[in-house]
This record gives sequence, C-alpha cells and structure tokens, in this order.
Amino acid sequence: MAMEVTQVLLNAQSIDGNVRKHAEDTLRQFQEQNLPGFLVSLSGELASEDKPVDSRKLAGLILKNALDAKDESRKQELVQRWLSLDPVAKAQVKSCLLQTLSSLALEARSTATQVIAKVAGIELPQKQWPELIGSLLSNIHQVPTHVKQATLETLGYLCEEVSPQVVDQEQVNKILTAVVQGMNASEGNNDVRLAATIALYNALGFAQANFTNDMERDYIMRVVCETTMSPEVKIRQAAFECLVSIAAMYYEKLAPYIQDIYNITAKAVRGDEEPVALQAIEFWSTICDEETDILEEYIGDSNGDSEVPCFYFIKQALPALIPLLLETLLKQEEDQDLDEGAWNIAMAGGTCLGLVARTVGDDIVPLVMPFIEENITKPDWRQREAASYAFGSILEGPSPDKLAPLVNHALPFMLSALVKDPNNHVKDTTAWTLGRMFEFLHSSIVGTPIINEGNCQQIITVLLQSMKDVPNVAEKACGALYFLAQGYEDVGPTSPITPFFQDIVQSLLTVTRREDATESRLRTSAYETLNEVVRCSTDETAPLVLQLVSVIMMELHKCLEAQNLSSDEREKRSELIGLLCGCMQVIIQKLGSSEGTKYVFLQCSDQIMGLFFRVFAFRNATAHEEAMLAIGALAYAIGPDFAKYMPEFYKFLDMDLQNFEEYQVCAVTVGVVGDICRALEDKILPYCDGIMTQLLKNLSSDNLHRSVKPPLFSCIGDIALAIGDNFNKYLMYAMNTLQLAAEMYAHTSGFDDEMTEYINSLRNGILEAYSGIFQGFKNSSKSQLLIPYAPHILQFLDSIYMEKDMDEVVMKTAIGVLGDLADTLGSNAGSLIQQSLSSRDFLNECLTSEDHLIKESAEWAKLAITRAISVGLGIACVNLSPWSDNVKVISLKVCQEEEGSDEFANVGVGLHETSN
Repeated sequence: MAMEVTQVLLNAQSIDGNVRKHAEDTLRQFQEQNLPGFLVSLSGELASEDKPVDSRKLAGLILKNALDAKDESRKQELVQRWLSLDPVAKAQVKSCLLQTLSSLALEARSTATQVIAKVAGIELPQKQWPELIGSLLSNIHQVPTHVKQATLETLGYLCEEVSPQVVDQEQVNKILTAVVQGMNASEGNNDVRLAATIALYNALGFAQANFTNDMERDYIMRVVCETTMSPEVKIRQAAFECLVSIAAMYYEKLAPYIQDIYNITAKAVRGDEEPVALQAIEFWSTICDEETDILEEYIGDSNGDSEVPCFYFIKQALPALIPLLLETLLKQEEDQDLDEGAWNIAMAGGTCLGLVARTVGDDIVPLVMPFIEENITKPDWRQREAASYAFGSILEGPSPDKLAPLVNHALPFMLSALVKDPNNHVKDTTAWTLGRMFEFLHSSIVGTPIINEGNCQQIITVLLQSMKDVPNVAEKACGALYFLAQGYEDVGPTSPITPFFQDIVQSLLTVTRREDATESRLRTSAYETLNEVVRCSTDETAPLVLQLVSVIMMELHKCLEAQNLSSDEREKRSELIGLLCGCMQVIIQKLGSSEGTKYVFLQCSDQIMGLFFRVFAFRNATAHEEAMLAIGALAYAIGPDFAKYMPEFYKFLDMDLQNFEEYQVCAVTVGVVGDICRALEDKILPYCDGIMTQLLKNLSSDNLHRSVKPPLFSCIGDIALAIGDNFNKYLMYAMNTLQLAAEMYAHTSGFDDEMTEYINSLRNGILEAYSGIFQGFKNSSKSQLLIPYAPHILQFLDSIYMEKDMDEVVMKTAIGVLGDLADTLGSNAGSLIQQSLSSRDFLNECLTSEDHLIKESAEWAKLAITRAISVGLGIACVNLSPWSDNVKVISLKVCQEEEGSDEFANVGVGLHETSN
C-alpha cells in the first residue's frame, strides 16, 4: 500500500535538524514495515509532474540507494531483496521509472535514467525485464528531444551497469546504431549529441563484434572523429574520451585511422580548450601504455610471442609527436607546484613524454636533447622549466649507456640551478629531475656512475641547502636525497655517504620541525627520506642510528603530551604520530638485524612499548597501523622475550582485529599476529583461544573488507606453525573453514582479471594456512589427525591446477603444500598422491619452471613425495621420480638377500609399471 510521501521527502531536506530527523525516521520506518509500498510510493513521486522537483529528486536518490551500495556484501543483499520483491510492485516501479523519462523536469529525468540502469543491472542477468531495451529504443524515434536525450543517457548507464555477455548481439547492434546516429552532425540538439557520445563511451565494451567488421568499424570511427570537431566543448571532450577508450580496447584495429587521429589530436592539443586538449594527449598516453604492455609481454613470453601485434604507432609518430609534446611543456600555470591536485596541459604533456620514453627507449633522446639545450639557459622561466621537465621525463626508458654521458655533463649545471635559479618553478622541477637521475641512473647495476668521490659531497651539500628552500622545492630535494641513499643500498660495508650521515639526519630532522612542514607533503617526505637513509646505511653508522632512537622517542613523547589542540592540530598530530612510529619501525628493523646493535638497542624496549601503548589511546587509523607495524618489527627483533609485553598488548591486538570499519588497521594487525607468532613460537599459546576465535569470526563475516581475507587465512598457518600440535584444539574448526573457502575459490571461470587476481590471493592464503598446519604437526604423534583432510586438499590442488590460472606465487605455495603433505603424513600420503588426478603433471611443470623459487620448491616436494611413496612401498630409492617414465628402485628384500646384485625390481609409481 503506497502512502503520500511528498511532505516527508521535503521535510527530510529541511534546515531544521529536528524536522529533518523526524522525516528520516518516518521514511526508515515505512521502508522497514512495507518495502514494496515504500518503493512504489517513491517511484510514483518521481514520475508525478505535479510534485515539487526537490521531493522527486530525493525520491529517485532513495530508490537508487535501495538498489545499490558501495560495499559488495551490502550490494548483494540489496540485489536479493529486489529479486524477492512482489512482481506486481516491481512492475509498478519500473513503469513509473520509464514514464519519468518523458518528464519535463531535467532533475527527475536524470535521476530516473540512473535508477533504470540499476534495476537493469539486477534483472537483465536474471533474464528478467527482457522488453526494456526494445522499449528504450522505441523512445529514440520520438519527436521530443528531451525524451531522446534521457533515453540515450539511460542506454549509456545501462551499458555501464551490465556485462556485455548479458545483452545479445542483435540488441547490441540496435543500441550502437541508435547511439551513433544520435552523435551525427545531422542531430541538431547538442544535449542529444552529448548524451549519445557519452553513451557510446559506455557501450564500447559491447562492440567487439562490430569492431571486427570493417564496414561497421569504419562507420563508428568516422562518426567519432567527426564528433571531435563539434562546436560544443563538452561534446568534443566526450568524443576524445571515446577515442581514448578505443585505443585501450581496440588498439589492434587502429592502423587505418592513426594518421587522421594524429591530425585531429595535434589540432586539439595546439588550439582547443584545455579539457579537450587533455583528452587528446591522453590518447597518445594510452597508445604508449598499450605498446609497452605488448612489448613487455613479448619479452616475457618464452616463445617470443604476444597475443596482440605491436604496430609501433609511437615509433612511427616520433618525428611529429615529440615536437607537439614539447610545445605543451611551455604551457605551465603559475601556481601549479603549490596545488597537489593540479593537472594541466604542461603536466599531461610531460607525463606523455615520459611514457613515450618508456615505449621507444633510446630513439627519443636525439629528438628531445636539442629542445633541452636550446631552452635550459633562456631568460624566460617557462623555457628553463620546460627544458628541465623534458630532461626529467625521458630518464626512464632509454639505456643507461645512452643517458649517463648526458647526465654527467648536465649534473653540475642542474646542481647550480637548484641553488641559484631565481624562479621557484624552475627549482622545483630541477630538484625533481635530479631525483629522477638518481632513481634510474644511480645504482650498482649501472655501468657508468653518475655519482663519484668528486661530486658526492657537492650533491649532498646542494640538496641539504635546498631543503631549507620553500616547501615545494624542499620536498623535491628530500625526494632526490631519498633516491641518492637508495642507490647505495647494496654498496657493501662502506658507503660514500657515511661521512655525511650525521649532517643528513640532522638536516632532515630540522625539516620535520619547520613551521611550514605540513605544506607540499614536506614533513612526510622528510621522514620517508630519513627512513630510507637509515635503511640503506652501513654498520659504520650504527652508533649514530642508535642515537636517533632517543631523538624519535622524545619527538613521539612530545606529540603524545600535547594538550588543548584544535581539530586541525589534532589531525596534524595524528599524522605526525604515524610518521614517528613508521620511523621507529625502520630503526628497529635496522638495529635488530645486527647482533652488535640489538643488545644495546633492546635496553630501551620497555620505554618504546610504553610509547606505542599510549599511541593506541588515539582513535586514528594511520597512527594505529604504524604503531602495529613497529611492534611487529620489535617482536621480531626481541624474539621470545616479547612475551612479557603480551598481557598489556593483547587487548590492543584484540581491539584492532575487530576494527572492521578501518579495515587497513585490521589487515595490518593480522600481519602483526604472524610476526608475533614467529617471535614467540609456543609462548603465544595462552592468547590463541582469543585470536583464533576472532580470526574465524572475521573470515565468516560479510562486513569485513575483502582485502583482509587472504592474510587472515595465512595467519591461521602462522599460528599452527608456532604452536605445533597444540593446534589440535582448533583443527576441526580451521579445516572446515579452509575446506569451505577452498571449494568456493577453486574456480575462476567467468570472472574478470581483477577478480581472478583476488581469488589467487585467497588461494595463496588458504594454501599458506594448510602449509603452516602440516609443518606444525610434522614429527608429532598427532599428525594422523590430518589424514582425513588430505583427500580434500589434493582435490583443491587438482582443481586449481586444471583451471590454468594460477599466478607464480600460488604455484610456488601450492607445490610446497604438496611437499608438506607428503613430508608430514609420509606413507599415508603416498597412495593418495598417486591417485591424484594432476599431481604428476603439476610437479613436472614446476620442475621445469623458469622461476627458480618454484623450481626449488618443486625439487624439495619431489624428494618428500619420493620418500612418502618409497616408505609406502617398502623400498629404498636409487632414482625414484614419481612422475618419470623410468623408475629405478631397489627392493629392500633384494638388497638384503643379493647384496651387490645388479638385478633391480621394476616398480612403477602412480598407475605405471615400466621396465628399465
């Protein structure tokens, strides 16, 4: 039964809080007590021309929210709720929605287009509402342009909501025909043309068959290219967005059109409005991405083959494309360095130039260097900045041999410019370019060093001086120093920056205390650089790193003591606490890795833990994450002695394991449980009841973010490995959970790449749990308890092998589990493995893998399986390869009775019996 909701909807938008709350409560109550009537009332409100626009718009918004949610589990709940709704009520709602497309009120029409698409996203995959697309297409031929515009908009949203597999090709053809006709220059209404162009953008994923047909593809491409020349800016922008999408989806079909597209994009870059020019540049950036992916796949493929051929569009376009992009670099904005979210033609052009460099390598250098040499000393700051930006942009891609002489030649000039150039934009970009030089050309693997004894001190002096500059320049100088330190990571016992270590650390600490340190990410960058300097330092500087412990502890103490802060100050304090905890983590890892420094450092572990406990009093996700990670590092460094902190720490651990809302905190805490298990081993036992209960609860919850699930599975393995056969009390619950998950994630057919990647991470977590459990029970009298679970685990391994979509990480873990199963269960596993459908093929594939880690795991697994089968057969192995066609074994009985005999018993393992 519907009710009159107009006034309630208007009251729900009242500025009076009490009126608004009462209205919201009324709507909620109506929804809970009579959902069909609630939805019918809302759709009726939306469709009624007599109602106020504000109430209609809110009615549509509430309808949309009743069908969709960002959280995946909530979304599925809403989908099921709609599908189970009374068919009569659903029909009424859908009828009202379609009726609204003819409304004269733009807000009502626009809202209805989105709600129709949401309903379609639910019903079309279920083979429901089959008449929808035909009904929409019939609207296209109606005279009122506003109906045509709304219908095209609906088709666009529909294509965004549903999978291409859901709509049959005949309907796809009709949708594309309607959309492309709506884009035509003959269509006199700009609103219709814009709606059609946006609809095509959303429908391109449905057009695979059409793009394989030359005539249909030519027609679509002609209309898109013509639409890029529309008099209306928004239409031109939308048309270029279509070209960008076509470049990503149909790269291999572009060859006949690429010259025309270059002409169109060049004209737009040089003379069109910025939103259009940005999309024109984005087209070439997308081509770069496609060609880089194709070439990387070609190089990575052992057959030297790739699914899609590379047409080398970028290489062919270089002589014209590079001058075009260099022109864009001169279109800077005055304040672009101060706005973190800034994006303009110059920045887009520089980004594209960098992608071109990655795509073509050395070929770009001679085309860009004349521009750099011509402009680097010009009086106009724009030319100097553009030259520096161009140089920095081409440093990734070309070979070090090609770039090193140029960088060596330019380095003194760049250092001088960083200090002496009068313009902050130029100094900002110069510091960024220096950072890129150090990132890509300064490491032990680069043949020609760009930093040596002669210039190291000058470089460090200039960077430390620049760290006193305005925040955006200082931040880039910190970044350059970060990569300078990183380049010496594997330098050996002595580092060229050791003599400057104290000055560097002091300068960075000074930066973190600047009053303007919160601008341009300066403080964050300074701490990140300090962490990298410490991480890459050598044992020579260990005493100085030890001194840093008390400095960071004092900073953290001051932060925690601060009182009477404004909300803005509290937010900045929480951020600083996170940075300080992150710094402590790096210091702990550095000092804890050496026996020489660990003992001295651990003298203050009580004070450090005391500070971390105080951090947990702050309700800030970042601070909690960083404190947790630092505690994990401390537990690893201290080892079993960390047990003394567990009574106090456990309550924070338990609290953050339940923090579903700030799921990143929960994920980090799960990882720290693993760290503590490795540190405490069986001393973790008193806390396992609580931890295991919470882990299993988290795994069964629909409210926890999906990214936390894989590490939750792994954590079960960490606990089992730590407490050994004491895990017996949790075994049945853990194995049941793992078995359900394994059945659910054994197959990936029908999923997209992103979902397949996620399922692989879940599989890996499940396998790591199995591995930890089997290793934990090894050599235990209770290992027999695992036998009933072995067939299902082998079935899981068979399933994921046969799916042929395992990534390298899963493959390594999976073959390791096969070995763990054989190693722990011995002869009990032998016959089961022999009966396995694919274990032989899987092992052989891993043994011949090019990934040395997979091969190593497979060789160990082979030995474990060999032992298991040989014990089961009562034989000693000479050359027992369970999955080779020639198996040579010695019968123990034969060996005893005929010592020295050359007669071998020929026993085939698996279902084979072969002769030598």
